[in-house]
Amino acid sequence: MKNLFKSYYGSFQGLRKEIWLLAVITLINRAGTMVIPFLSLYLTKSRGFTLEEVGWILTFFGLGSVTGSWLGGRLTDLIGHYKTMAISLIVSSVLFVLLQFPESFWPICLGIYLVMTVADIFRPAVFVAISAYSKPENRTRSVTLIRLAINLGFSAGPAVGGLIIATSGYSGLFWIDGITCLAAGLLLLRLLHPKRSAPEPEDIVVQAKSAMTDGIYMVFIVAMMIFGFIFIQYFSTMPLYYAEVHDLNEFEIGLLLGLNGLFIFLFEMPLIKFLENKNFSATAYVILGTLLTGISFLVINLTGWVGILVVGMLLVTIGEMIGFPFSNSFALNRSDGKKRGSYMALYSIAFSVSHIFGHNTGMQLIDNFGFKFTWYTMFALAILTCVLLFVLKGLLKKESDGAPIH
Repeated sequence: MKNLFKSYYGSFQGLRKEIWLLAVITLINRAGTMVIPFLSLYLTKSRGFTLEEVGWILTFFGLGSVTGSWLGGRLTDLIGHYKTMAISLIVSSVLFVLLQFPESFWPICLGIYLVMTVADIFRPAVFVAISAYSKPENRTRSVTLIRLAINLGFSAGPAVGGLIIATSGYSGLFWIDGITCLAAGLLLLRLLHPKRSAPEPEDIVVQAKSAMTDGIYMVFIVAMMIFGFIFIQYFSTMPLYYAEVHDLNEFEIGLLLGLNGLFIFLFEMPLIKFLENKNFSATAYVILGTLLTGISFLVINLTGWVGILVVGMLLVTIGEMIGFPFSNSFALNRSDGKKRGSYMALYSIAFSVSHIFGHNTGMQLIDNFGFKFTWYTMFALAILTCVLLFVLKGLLKKESDGAPIH
């Protein structure tokens, strides 16, 4: 047991203080984002929208995310990650509180679009901040620590959020979102300063090359779009499956979603430390993570036993634990010597595009063909993503061998 604890503790060593501060800020921000996992339930139960209407409303969620990610990349390259993150946190704190007041379809669409635009300005900036404050050899673990903070907040958020809904309704969630965003923004201004950034290695010369002209990176981005499309079902359509097919209430759904964050908090950092010491590429790990995520949908269709929901959640969690840190690390390493804001914006946009099409398509598939067909479709898309990632591995090998990439 002592050796196990030492190994766990050792997986956190070597990270800079600024990465820890960034993790604390991210934890406070993420702990309050309770509205997002319950958004589909809020729109159907509290506002009375149909599944089709919810699908279109969530499309505006994705459109806002794309706009915010693009704008965040531009702002990061223009004014830096520090100011960009501060603007996002403080302005989104106000917008989250205001989001509870619209009642009809179009005002809600506009409100969600504005909230996600401002909130997702943060995403490219925080990725660039990770690169700025960490050493190259510690980037994957630095990314993992930030994810750890996100998921620690997420493990508590849905559970507490479900309890708040059960006792006082949905309104309190919007206030908590706003207050925690403001607190995170004030801590950022107080504790984290851009002068603490780690200097770039002297042999790196920043070029004008943008992500859109990097053919290999674009293959990676397409794969991430599909992976994101699959993954987000667990936080939009899957809660409906829990409620409608297995009769779980909001508190039980919150606990099940919270299991995802708790499992990541306990095991992701030592797992990443262990995998980093193995002789496998980042793309190989992303393939493994994608495959496990696809299998999580497949097993849910095999039985009506309620315990399979826990099995599915654990499978998608392990897939997420492996896939996301190494995909993020791949994007950061690919952006070395180039416009990092551009590269990390495109990485964020990949998942934002998933929000545009994923929520709506998932809702429409369920509405027209049922849950079982939808989960089989997600498994098939996971296999397609793995094929694209194998193509990516081949292109990377050609590049390293000096062959021209067309």
